[in-house]
Amino acid sequence: MSAAGAPGPVRVVRLAPAKLNLTLAVVGRREDGYHALHSVMVPLALGDVVALSPARVGARGDTLRIAGLPVSPTPDNLVLKAIAATRDAVRATWRGAPNDPPPLAARLTKRIPVAAGLGGGSSDAAATVAAALEAWGASLPAAAVRDLAASLGSDVPFFLAGGAALVTGRGEVVEPLPDLEGEPPAVLLVTPRLPISTPAVFAAYAGRARPATPAALAASERLVADLRAGLSVSALLARAEELSAANDLLAAALEVAPALAGFRAALGRLLGRPVGQSGSGSSTWALYASLADARRAARLVRVGICNGTMPAIGDGEPFVAATTILASGRHIALAGAHNGGRAISKGR
Repeated sequence: MSAAGAPGPVRVVRLAPAKLNLTLAVVGRREDGYHALHSVMVPLALGDVVALSPARVGARGDTLRIAGLPVSPTPDNLVLKAIAATRDAVRATWRGAPNDPPPLAARLTKRIPVAAGLGGGSSDAAATVAAALEAWGASLPAAAVRDLAASLGSDVPFFLAGGAALVTGRGEVVEPLPDLEGEPPAVLLVTPRLPISTPAVFAAYAGRARPATPAALAASERLVADLRAGLSVSALLARAEELSAANDLLAAALEVAPALAGFRAALGRLLGRPVGQSGSGSSTWALYASLADARRAARLVRVGICNGTMPAIGDGEPFVAATTILASGRHIALAGAHNGGRAISKGR
């Protein structure tokens, strides 16, 4: 029990997986100013780790420590925003009411590059909402959790699905899709150290930096239909070229960051296979049948960076990682693994 007589929080560890847009079609402009999307998104085994613990005695508020890739621990960080928003949502109904849920000490281990189209900040927020509820022993109706997630950012609701999903609206409408049939495919991620502003990319799109045909929407709708019918990994790999072009924000990203064009072309030549873009960029990706194949490709890219085959753009060497698409529910098991193999929550 806390000093105020309310139940104390427990320690919770959650994996916050990166996401990959296999397709991304922009289908219109909404009355609220956001663009309406039709996107097939999948979570990846690559992820940040969010750990929430009881704050030290006497702490006046939530705190955040960050390890791993650099990101600013400002009050605008989505981990702190998610804790505060979750506290507001459960203040009147959690088991310690009328006391406020107590302060939490958050630790974020950052493994997902920021401003890269991989949804790292949004995933951190979704993981933090779930972790804060568990830490406080609180609960919310599913609809309230979805509303809370949507209030934190357009991509946040996707990460509640725990697997592949069709994402529409501005990102708040999420329809889970079946997993691929067979062992999940691997993904090579290559992200230049060239952060790209999502609002800037959408502004460029609104300014007519867009594709001439609705090919991305057609590819996205086909992928959804085939996943619902049962799509094998080999069939997904066979349409890699179609998927690599099924992103309506590619032209806008190239307008915002012209150096990406040469980088993508060089990467495609080096790998000898189609290269796609996740979200608004700058992350590029290629699909592989196995993690071993993706790791070999990652080594090839690192050699290309060293010998100049890959052009140098941005501030430093690109982020290169081989990972896999996560099947439904696997992020929970991986969270336990990141906690040393223990259960993802424990008492003080």
